Amino acid sequence: MQTEILNSIQENIDNFTQLKSLAPEIEKVAKVCIDAIKNGHKVMFCGNGGSAADSQHLAAELVGRYKMNRPAMNAIALTTDTSIITSIGNDYGYDDIFERQVEGLGLPGDVLIGISTSGNSKNVIRAMEKAKSKQIINVAFTGMGGGRMREYADYLINVPSEVTNHIQEMHITVGHLICGLIESSING
Repeated sequence: MQTEILNSIQENIDNFTQLKSLAPEIEKVAKVCIDAIKNGHKVMFCGNGGSAADSQHLAAELVGRYKMNRPAMNAIALTTDTSIITSIGNDYGYDDIFERQVEGLGLPGDVLIGISTSGNSKNVIRAMEKAKSKQIINVAFTGMGGGRMREYADYLINVPSEVTNHIQEMHITVGHLICGLIESSING
């Protein structure tokens, strides 16, 4: 059992060491979000399962607080309104749940951060397609290959792993880095 624990920890260390290579792209994403918020736009997040939880977590860091007390920032997780999600799922289909929200809520100059460990979540891809048509900036958080989401991403954070739990661990770390940069830039 201890060997399994140590191997898992070492795998995380190796992944996070490789994650350093994404620092320039992480900085670009933070700057895009900073510019959007400073100009009265919003950051929208979407994803399924653990990525839905990450979407909610990161939106909460911006609307609530990350490390400092400051005014709320304009961010929303498209994963939280069960009436909207279930009505769209029932009337149109599950693949449309984020696309319809981007269509109704998104404006040119907003940022959409789609989160998917595989990069192939159909409903996130459809949201990114709609965002692109509305001149909304697309950011994809994916695993190593990037999946189909890379085709729609203006910015791609494809973390260096193909293991779902390790991808999720890096996604929340990257999200926290971005939230910290946004917060310190706008309120620092």
